[in-house]
Amino acid sequence: MRSLALTPTWSVATVLTIFVVVSLIVERSIHRLSNWLRKTNRKPLLAAVEKMKEELMLLGFISLLLTATSSTIANICIPSKFYNGNFAPCTRSEIDEEAEDNSSQGRKLLMLPVLPHPLRRILNGLDQNTCKDGYEPFVSYQGLEQLHRFIFVMAITHISYSCLTMLLAIVKIHSWRLWEDVAHMDRHDVLTEINREKTFRRQTTFVRHHTSGPLVKNSFLIWVTCFFRQFGRSVVRTDYLTLRKGFIMNHNLSLKYDFHSYMIRSMEEEFQRIVGVSGLLWGFVVAFMLFNVKGSNLYFWIAIIPITLVLLVGAKLQHVIATLALETAGLTGHSVGAKMKPRDDLFWFKKPELMLSLIHFVLFQNAFELASFFWFWWQFGYKSCFIRNHLLVYIRLILGYAYI
Repeated sequence: MRSLALTPTWSVATVLTIFVVVSLIVERSIHRLSNWLRKTNRKPLLAAVEKMKEELMLLGFISLLLTATSSTIANICIPSKFYNGNFAPCTRSEIDEEAEDNSSQGRKLLMLPVLPHPLRRILNGLDQNTCKDGYEPFVSYQGLEQLHRFIFVMAITHISYSCLTMLLAIVKIHSWRLWEDVAHMDRHDVLTEINREKTFRRQTTFVRHHTSGPLVKNSFLIWVTCFFRQFGRSVVRTDYLTLRKGFIMNHNLSLKYDFHSYMIRSMEEEFQRIVGVSGLLWGFVVAFMLFNVKGSNLYFWIAIIPITLVLLVGAKLQHVIATLALETAGLTGHSVGAKMKPRDDLFWFKKPELMLSLIHFVLFQNAFELASFFWFWWQFGYKSCFIRNHLLVYIRLILGYAYI
């Protein structure tokens, strides 16, 4: 293999130019986006962009450290007996089997460590094992390169997933603009709209819960109804108009108040709290790397966490919306037009911010699992021991995008 000293200058300059141009395009695009958000006074979104820039800077710094210290780490030798345990994602037999299958198919491998050691030495000159017999590198040079690529995939996937989530949320809220316009029309009477739905709503589980005697008996039915309602339209027209009316009355605002714009601002403020990677989330990544050993099926078990959290959070938010809407509409024993009373008691442990923390965790974990899949496929192959259960992988990918 040629070193940089023997490489033609034109090829080095070409590669360097490509990297510089791409980096400048990304940097200037982010800069223009920040300026536009600043001019339009979108401070929450500007703060979210700044958090994404911090995430990129942190991942870039980690990548820089890996690049600078890879040779040093690869030269740290420890006794081979420490590698004979079960703390490995795959077994030697699986690796050898994959190497034989790939060799029989006659295709080049994207992941070199799956090949036998002598063949790896022939195919490339990256094997820098300087350890004596009975010792092995703490982490091989190839392993560090793969970890380096994982950081790159993680950064791209998480930021793209966050932006896609934000975009879909904006589209959804903008679809409610028509309801706001209807509420501003002089010929529209919000009370008429609410009363028209009263007869139907009194037949629902929500109304039976609030108007009948034994609340405990109906509480289970309430949660069941909220649970299934999250799979349809989370907010319907009547709920929106009822919540809008209650918000205006509670804050003594004009009936012409733009409640839709307020919701967009609130959504932007909340978005800045669910982007970025905190220390606890990095701890989750480290824990996954540590305990993803052979036979643990950790990739399957951690997939249950976001499913459970999404269903619980969705049902809880539906319950909060229904409670406020029914209280404002006078279907809970209060008079029609009663002031809406948003309160912390409606949320778990009286902490509304807990919902955002759970959403933040689900968003990060979905991005992390998608990044892991892309990384496994890129570095270890589609039939590797990491993603051998293809049906489970397909289901997980579909759910990951469905959560958005």
